[in-house]
Amino acid sequence: MIGEDGEQLGIMSSRDAQKLADEAGLDLVKIAPTAKPPVCKIVDYGKYRYEQARREKEAKKKQKTIEIKEIRLSPNIDTNDLNTKVNAAKKFITKGDKVKVTLRFRGREMAHMASSKHILDDFAEALAEIAVVEKPAKVEGRSMTMILAEKR
Repeated sequence: MIGEDGEQLGIMSSRDAQKLADEAGLDLVKIAPTAKPPVCKIVDYGKYRYEQARREKEAKKKQKTIEIKEIRLSPNIDTNDLNTKVNAAKKFITKGDKVKVTLRFRGREMAHMASSKHILDDFAEALAEIAVVEKPAKVEGRSMTMILAEKR
């Protein structure tokens, strides 16, 4: 049991604690219900909820969300087109986002999936100084995907 000023009141029955809270004109709130014994505090519940919401909002402001940007390639991509895609990926990675590189196969291209893996390898090699391969190239249905993340 914790009093309204933050002082320890010791272990007591819930009935006694509720009586103390009523006398103070405040609410009895379980701060740590899973603890043995549960920790309760005498506070103004409205104020307590407001403070909690403010703390959560502040914590949310400080965290950085990481997005996954996707770049799609085809097996018969030319070197200049590949360089353009590499530059776009560089921009995403320097902003702090992860990049999902997808190599999409259509029709007869499906027969030569294994020989097209070098395109993803070249892509990762071009970004080697700023990015690291988080998930290596993997075939999923009609496409081959790989995820790149910023080097730490």
